[in-house]
Amino acid sequence: MKRLRVGVIGLGMGGVHVRSFRDCPEAEVVAAADTDPNRLKEVANETDVPNRYTDAMKMLRRENLDVVSIATPNKFHKPLTLAALKAGAHVLCEKPMAMNAREARQMLDAANKARRRLMINFSYRFTPQSQALKKAVDSGILGDVYFARTIWHRRRGLPRFGGWFGQKALSGGGPLIDLGVHRLDLALWLMGYPRPTWVLAGAYNPIATALAKKARKKFDVEDLAVGLIQFDNGATMEVEASWAANIKENELMETRLLGTKAGLIQRNLNETYQFEAEVYLERDGAPWDMKLHAAPEFSGSSMAHFVDCIVRDKPHTADGEEGLIVMELLDAIYASAAQGKPVQIREGRR
Repeated sequence: MKRLRVGVIGLGMGGVHVRSFRDCPEAEVVAAADTDPNRLKEVANETDVPNRYTDAMKMLRRENLDVVSIATPNKFHKPLTLAALKAGAHVLCEKPMAMNAREARQMLDAANKARRRLMINFSYRFTPQSQALKKAVDSGILGDVYFARTIWHRRRGLPRFGGWFGQKALSGGGPLIDLGVHRLDLALWLMGYPRPTWVLAGAYNPIATALAKKARKKFDVEDLAVGLIQFDNGATMEVEASWAANIKENELMETRLLGTKAGLIQRNLNETYQFEAEVYLERDGAPWDMKLHAAPEFSGSSMAHFVDCIVRDKPHTADGEEGLIVMELLDAIYASAAQGKPVQIREGRR
């Protein structure tokens, strides 16, 4: 069988994309692009990528790619996605999908028009533990989920301080659009992506702004955001994200769901990127705690899933529709925080 020809744009986070695609026997990374020639050389040499470009558009014109993976600053997600779709490729785009919901809608419309796939790299779904939790929730163990709280806080963890992450013109926002997007998608996915109706939110930046001023760094986004989301099924979700908060932990991640039959939690251990998961329920009038000790083997990454679905012509998860829902929620959270009042989510999305 012919292997899919893959090109990766942006080799910061994209280095992970290259390595993951290389682990897929039905895909071949034939080209990579990055505006930094030193990073391009370093990653391409390490991963044996044969064709290297400092101009991504030139790569798209020359390489006849089946799949393009985009891992650039958020500002470039939309134009590069549109160009890759026009070139006839399926697209895997890093989160967040775009700078805002308007851009996300343009990307989704272009993918539908081109009859090509568009997947968003919501990578926290693609772990054995998350996959096991999804199966448990889908089995009905929680009953009807009516509340969720999903958070990612850092005590002091501003990525590449002074770089593009802290500049709204390049990133679209701060920790909410960077970290919160992962926990938001995970909770929505576990809940079956209910339809959001309105949002009440707040955003703050006292800590990072002071640090940036002292260090003479550029910073014009929030360092903490919080949103309360109402869904059309009556469920409510709280989402929180920060790069700088006066908390005990250096890194705190947690997603909690409460249902009519049981509750669920996934949280990181010892401030690391290792997680534990538990389910709390009642049986015969007694409270029980169930701990997931070892999740079943799950051979996959988001890249492996995308390749498998393309090759076997199966639907893929984390599609453009779900990416758009997340962008609409991020827009509403930022708008509510700016306006100081609830914001409704537009109807007619699906």
